[in-house]
Amino acid sequence: MTDVGHGLLGALAPNHRARLLALAHEASFPAGTRLFDEGGTADRFWIVRAGLVALDVHVPGRPGPVVETLGEGELVGWSWLFEPYRWHLGAQARTDLRVAEFDARRVREACAGDPAFGLAVTHGVARVIARRLEATRTRLLDLYGPPTPGTAR
Repeated sequence: MTDVGHGLLGALAPNHRARLLALAHEASFPAGTRLFDEGGTADRFWIVRAGLVALDVHVPGRPGPVVETLGEGELVGWSWLFEPYRWHLGAQARTDLRVAEFDARRVREACAGDPAFGLAVTHGVARVIARRLEATRTRLLDLYGPPTPGTAR
């Protein structure tokens, strides 16, 4: 996989990046493929090599609004790192997608076996979570917040 200087890989030191990438295998998905649904078992995760992935949130009785679109170098899925290992959002390939795919259990075992590696991965994922939560908050305010006075909705 190309060394991407942003996202989770960019947050890791070169030795930790190499260790994480050694646990990956290449995968691809056609546009429209549902990678996971909110509440499902988070047993894997991906780093995008090429293509786009839409993250969405379940809203009963309505199509799930897209809260963020991810591209090259971005981490798809973080729920695999924290019990109960259930997805907090849903994800769908917007375009044909090439990814590095990781088995979550193998990565968690590697993290447990090497505390420095585990801390680096956890900190990198935490940075992604913080950014995603802010993006989700902003998007949901755009969708459901009160209209600005003088503007039509």
